[in-house]
Amino acid sequence: MAKVADKYLKVDPWAIIEEGFDPERNRTSESIFSLGNEYMGVRGYADEGYSGDSLPGSYFNGLNEQQEIGNHYKGIIRFLRYMVNAVDWLHTRITVDGEVLDLAKSKVSEFSRRLDFQSGTYCREFIWHLECGKDLKVTFTRLVSMTLSHLGLQQVAFQPLNFSGTAEVCTGLDFNMIHEERGKSMWKSLRSGVEDGVTAIMAETLTTGNKLFSSFVLHSSQVINAVRVERDRFIGQQFTLELTQGKAEHYTKLAVNCTDSDSSRSEDSLWAEGMELAVAAGRLDEQAVFSEQKTYWSGIWQTSDIRIEGDPENQQGIRFCIFQLYQTYHGDHPGFNIGAKGLTGEAYRGLAFWDTESYCLPFYMFNNPKAAKSLLEFRYKTLPEAMLRAKDVDCEGACYPIATIDGTESCDLWQHSNLQLHVGTAVSYGIWHYVKNTGDRAFLYSKGAEMLIQISRFYATRGQWGQRSGEYGYFGVMGPDEFQLMVNNNCYINLMAQKLFEYTLATVAEMEEQVPDTFAGVMAKTGLRDEELADWSLKAQHMRIPLDPNSGIYEEHDGFFDMPHIDIHSIPVTDFPLYANWSYDRLYRYDMIKQPDVLMFMFLYSGQFSREAKVANYEYYEPRCIHESSLSPSIHSILASEIGKHEEAYTFFEFATRLDLDNYNRNTREGLHTTSIAAAWMNIVYGFGGMRSDGDCLSFQPSLPQRWTSYSFQVMYEGVLLRIEVMKDAVSFKAVDGGSTEIVVYGQQLKVDAAGTAIPLGEGVLAG
Repeated sequence: MAKVADKYLKVDPWAIIEEGFDPERNRTSESIFSLGNEYMGVRGYADEGYSGDSLPGSYFNGLNEQQEIGNHYKGIIRFLRYMVNAVDWLHTRITVDGEVLDLAKSKVSEFSRRLDFQSGTYCREFIWHLECGKDLKVTFTRLVSMTLSHLGLQQVAFQPLNFSGTAEVCTGLDFNMIHEERGKSMWKSLRSGVEDGVTAIMAETLTTGNKLFSSFVLHSSQVINAVRVERDRFIGQQFTLELTQGKAEHYTKLAVNCTDSDSSRSEDSLWAEGMELAVAAGRLDEQAVFSEQKTYWSGIWQTSDIRIEGDPENQQGIRFCIFQLYQTYHGDHPGFNIGAKGLTGEAYRGLAFWDTESYCLPFYMFNNPKAAKSLLEFRYKTLPEAMLRAKDVDCEGACYPIATIDGTESCDLWQHSNLQLHVGTAVSYGIWHYVKNTGDRAFLYSKGAEMLIQISRFYATRGQWGQRSGEYGYFGVMGPDEFQLMVNNNCYINLMAQKLFEYTLATVAEMEEQVPDTFAGVMAKTGLRDEELADWSLKAQHMRIPLDPNSGIYEEHDGFFDMPHIDIHSIPVTDFPLYANWSYDRLYRYDMIKQPDVLMFMFLYSGQFSREAKVANYEYYEPRCIHESSLSPSIHSILASEIGKHEEAYTFFEFATRLDLDNYNRNTREGLHTTSIAAAWMNIVYGFGGMRSDGDCLSFQPSLPQRWTSYSFQVMYEGVLLRIEVMKDAVSFKAVDGGSTEIVVYGQQLKVDAAGTAIPLGEGVLAG
């Protein structure tokens, strides 16, 4: 993996700090210093405007626009939806003595910015040296409230260092934000005005009619001569600030944003709700808002912190990951999902992929079960769209899309949207994994079962029986490894479909026995027939699972073992990324794989494969994996830890927590790798911590990287918060909030309670 760090951030255990402004890295920093609260997010762009290279980005979960795709083939999408760049509620323009502040043109010194994990704030400050000789220190502080999802706060402070005078400020709400892929604003203004001290504007997207109400209230004793400013898609207030040499003055902008992402609300209704929220926000004490934000994050770190001793860079890195995961999602809005870039950029169009259930769900399941359930609620909410999609591709049941923001398929590459069948099995695995580790059978019986039945119908009608083998399988597909196109019997898809059928049948049998009345309701709603159950059982029993019995190696798909071999280490580093430097068809000619496929199902269903099987398959597939996906190294690291390849495990881990902080892929400027951030958490907990969550109970096989003195993490299991600390010679387990639970450590059953227990660190598990 020819990945090289671009290190420019100061290492700090509780913050991201940049000292000195570098225009070449500005977009990268805009991504890294993003703020969000699941409902809305903003990149770390300059409040005051910046004429250099920048992507001002303001995004809202669920708000989307539509683009028409010109094709006429049945089953290939004709429209796609994407997350839309929205209102700049931080819009600020500052003028002193006729000079406009713009870091691309203005002379500044002592520039720094700080993203604080403990306070949940982003602060940027510098000294502005005006052409007239005046020096003005300017500080911008912002937060996106984690407790009041509609609320954003901006505070701008001025300290004249060698003069007294005035500053002219225009602060506003701007819907003229350019959606970069389309090269224009995607909004039209509906209404604006000032009522009860609230400056407000409402707009809707051009084609989908999604509405957004945005407003603000100003707090300051120094604002004078305020004048309303209005123009197309913009409303604001222009005012003067009186400044005294050496004295810091500030104003605070409390912004309220309120969305209507399904276009069901009337203008009057949304305006009235938004104004009510804005008036209430205007009564808030700004210090109380800061304090509440800090209290929220204090609670998060008490339950979800990972502490690493002896490795300050990865300590900072993993806390950044945890911070961003909570910013992206915490389950307050059931029906939202996690885009591949979260709310930090426009790459991948804000769409959610199968990564949600495969990589993100475990973090939330063991840190915030409410959020885990909320993620699955999104799939239930969009079940009708998945059922329509199944009909589009000549199948029954529910075909979940490979990329979506609202439940509809929004991938315009047919080879992915029509051939990558593994999303439905990821959803079903997510249901199984969630219920197994939370015991939430109420969800399983009420919504999970319905999804399982419809997903099973899709897989029962998408597959076929092979002519010669007499086995059931899937033809013309693409698995998680996207370098193998239009293959037959992808092993991952087939095995996961088999598990789906088995779990659906087990759930039906359980409900029929335990909750017959509820089961009758599900049968009536889905029209489930006994002959379907028999069919699913037959197909599960006769599923083709390509396997070489002599070597124990699972064949990624029929014919994979016969494909031309290429030594991936012989590929020049200048060829990367391959998508940009190889002709598209060339990618599919070799036994080179993009990311784990066989190894992926060995991780998901770890307990069902022997150590010998994992060793054989790891040693075969690892040398063939090019890691063109940022999700790939974590799974390799986890399995390498398990089979004792500890130095290799650490090598794969090395850039996991700092993939974006050190810009390893040179694309952080497009937004953060949100699902890879979740994979970094898995890398520590499932990799070095050796946790497995697919068995009868939670199990651990901890190891300690040689470069670390110790590390600790916490997981919520069966309502008990477990703290695991791994040291040089011992590993301890404790129920930190009372209660007790049974776990397995190094293969032995162990009861953990508030008293805690410690055992020797397992032999032979020290990582390189």
